[in-house]
This record gives sequence, structure tokens and C-alpha cells, in this order.
Amino acid sequence: MGTSLRKQREVRQRELTLLEVARRMLIEQGYAGLNMDRLAEATEYSKGTVYQHFSTKEDLVTALAIQSLEQRYALFQKALAFEGNPRERMIGIGLADELFVRLHPHYARSELIIKMADLEERASDERRATLNGVEWCCFTEIGKVVQEAVDADDLPLPPGWTPSEVIFTLLAMSIGTHNVSLNYRPLLQKTGVTSPLETLREAIPTFLDGLGWKPLRSEWDYANTYRRLSQEIFADEWKRAGLG
Repeated sequence: MGTSLRKQREVRQRELTLLEVARRMLIEQGYAGLNMDRLAEATEYSKGTVYQHFSTKEDLVTALAIQSLEQRYALFQKALAFEGNPRERMIGIGLADELFVRLHPHYARSELIIKMADLEERASDERRATLNGVEWCCFTEIGKVVQEAVDADDLPLPPGWTPSEVIFTLLAMSIGTHNVSLNYRPLLQKTGVTSPLETLREAIPTFLDGLGWKPLRSEWDYANTYRRLSQEIFADEWKRAGLG
């Protein structure tokens, strides 16, 4: 291995270590408890080394959000490889998002903290552009499936709606569920909702049926779709999540 390549790998590994420790600090101590001095101390790197990777604290937490979104996007890409109709692939994207939260709860929680505090607005231009790019990739992948369903006459859009309204509603359902499941556990216990992710898995098809997105549940064996997704696309993730 050449000296230059080895150096690049060392720098990348150091950044991954910094992000891993920073995410743990963010989850355990909140945004106020995360600072560059503590991160340097916890990783035994100098403060100058930390700043070589992240120009500010906001730049650091934006890097955490990017890492989280990249994990989610990779699962979305796997879902889109599923050989099925558009609605089945949308179910695959929903399952990808569920598996992401199940397998990476700290990523999901830190992402919510970062987005709710609007911290990325104070990050470097380069880091913010990367974040916006990954977010847009996730959004457009969902949009492609919705548009495909519209073009195939599988999805009759309500009056005044475009595919963007469908995407927005699906995102709102997903993000809202993750927020409540990760941050409002006592409330969930009182309401008797024991598995928010499974509730969301049922709610999304109900919404799609309400839109008239074909084939409807009465017309298609979606239980078999989930079986195929769990076996053909997400076999490893399904097993690691303890779902089968």
C-alpha cells in the first residue's frame, strides 16, 4: 500500500472514531455536553487534530447527520433493487427506513437532535452542501417511485396534489413516528402502543389505500411482499434486527 493511500485511510479511520465518540456524547449528554475539548480528551487526540476534521462544533454535528443519512440512503438503494410494482418498492423503502431505526437507534436519535435544533445552518458551506445533497438523494429516490406509480396510472393524485404532497406526507408519518418512539416513551406506554414501528408499517398501507394507490391491499398479497423483501433484499438486516 502506498504512503499516500495509507495516510488517507488513517485520516478516514480517525474521523470515523471521532464521529462515533461524538455521537455517543451527543446522545448521553445532549448538545450542550458535546464540545471539542471533551471530544479530544475522550479520543486522546489533540484539540488541533479534532479541528483538522471539523471546523466548528456545528460542523461536527452536521457530519453526524450526514453519516446517518448515508446509512439510510444505502438501505433505500437496496430497496429500489426489489423486483416488484411501484407500491411494493415504496413498501421496501418504508421497510428500509424501519430497519435503519432498529439497527442504528443512536444514528436516528442524533439525527433528530441535530435537525430539531437546526444546527447544520451554522456548519461550513462544504459540509452543509454535502448534507443537502444526501437529503436530496433520499427525497428523490422516494419521488421516483411515486412518479412511476403516477405514470403507470396506479396512483390517482387527489385534486391539487403533486407527487411532492405524497412524499411530504410519507416523510411526516415516518419522522413523526421516529420522534415519538425515541423521545416520548412514557406517553407511548400510557397509550398502549407497544411497537410504534409496526404501527407505522400498518399506517402507511392504510394511507396508500386511501389515495387509491394500486394494487390495493384487497387486491394484492403484501404479506408475501414483506416475505420477499426480508429474504431477497434485507436478509442480513432482518436477522440482525431480530425480526425473523
